[in-house]
Amino acid sequence: MAVTALVAQLRAEGRDVIGLGAGEPDFDTPEHIKEAAHRAIRDGHTKYTAVDGTPQLKQAIISKFHRDNDLEMTPDQIIVSNGAKQCIFNLCQVLLDDGDEVIVPAPYWVSYRDIPRVCGARIVDVFAGPGQGFRITPEQLADSITDRSRLLMLNSPCNPTGATYTRKELAALGEVLAGHEQIVVMTDDIYEHIYWGDQPFCSFASANPGLLDRTVVVNGVSKCYAMTGWRIGYAGGPVKLISAMKKIQSQSTSNPSSISQMAAIAALDGDPACIARMTDQFQTRHDLVLRALNEIEDVYTAPASGTFYLFPDMRRVMIRKEFADDAELARYLLDEAGVALVAGSAFGAPGFMRVSYATDMTTLETAIGRVQDALG
Repeated sequence: MAVTALVAQLRAEGRDVIGLGAGEPDFDTPEHIKEAAHRAIRDGHTKYTAVDGTPQLKQAIISKFHRDNDLEMTPDQIIVSNGAKQCIFNLCQVLLDDGDEVIVPAPYWVSYRDIPRVCGARIVDVFAGPGQGFRITPEQLADSITDRSRLLMLNSPCNPTGATYTRKELAALGEVLAGHEQIVVMTDDIYEHIYWGDQPFCSFASANPGLLDRTVVVNGVSKCYAMTGWRIGYAGGPVKLISAMKKIQSQSTSNPSSISQMAAIAALDGDPACIARMTDQFQTRHDLVLRALNEIEDVYTAPASGTFYLFPDMRRVMIRKEFADDAELARYLLDEAGVALVAGSAFGAPGFMRVSYATDMTTLETAIGRVQDALG
C-alpha cells in the first residue's frame, strides 16, 4: 500500500511511473456481484447484522468449504470479518500471549510478522528459498518448534512467491505437528482459486483431517472475485477459537458491512466462470513476466503456480551494481526506470523483489522492458 501511495504521489507530480506493487486484481468486480449489492440497498439490507456474519452468508461459506475443500463446518465454526486480515488479527488476539512463538515460513506476507508482535509474541521465521520452491520442509518445521511455539502461519498459494504446497507436502508438515498439541495452524487460502499448478489445490485442513481441532482456515472474496474494497474475509475452525474471535470482533469493529455480505453471498453461490476468466489472464501475464525477468543478466525468477506475483532473486544484480540493500535497488528502479516494485526485505527475503502482474499486458511489457534496460 505504501508503494502504491508513492506511485500516486509521483504521478501527481508529473512523473511517468508504473506501479507493480499493488496486491489487488486490476479487474472490476463481476456484474452479478455488483447487482446483488444494488439489490441489497434497494431491499433495505442496510442495518446491523450479527457480529460474526449473517446466517445466509455463513451458509454460503459452509457450502464453499464442502464444495471446494471437502470440509464439513457448522455455523458456530464460521466467522465473517472485515477482510481476511481481521480474521488473522482476531485469532492472534485470542491465542497469543507475551513470549509465545509464532512460526512463519519466509518469504511471508508482511502482516504475518507484525500482527503477532501486537500481541507480544515472537516471530520464528523459517526461510525457504527458490532452491526448495519457497516451501519449508518437515525438517525445518521440526527444528523451529520449542515449548513456546503456539501458532504456525501458512499461506498457499503464497504472497509474495506464488508457491503452493502439494497435498503430500502438507501432510508431511502435519505429521510433524501431530506430536505438538499446543500448536494451532492458521492456513491462509485467500489465493486458492488463482492457481494453475499441476496438482489440484489442497488446503492444509483438507490434507490433515486429524488436526482439524486446531486448524483455522482463513479465506475471503477479495482476490479471486476482485472484491478487495468490499472487505469481506472469513474463517472456519474449532468452535472454542471462533467463539473467542467473535468476542474480540464484537468489541472492535462489530459486523462487516451488511451490503458487502449480500454481495459475498452472490460471489460464493454464483457461477465460478468469472474466476476462471481472470485466472486465465493472470497465468498468461505470469508467463510473459517470468520469461522477461529471466532474460535479465544475474536475475533468477522461479515460476509461480498461483497468485499474481513473482519474486525474482536479484542478489547477484545487487552485487554487480553495488547496491547496499534491496531498498536502494527499489529506489534505483523507481528513479531510473520509473517502475515501482516492493523490496523483498519487507517479506523476510532481502535481495528479492516482489513483482505484481495485476495489470494489463501492454503496461507489463513496458514496465519489464524498462527494468531490463535499467539492470542490463
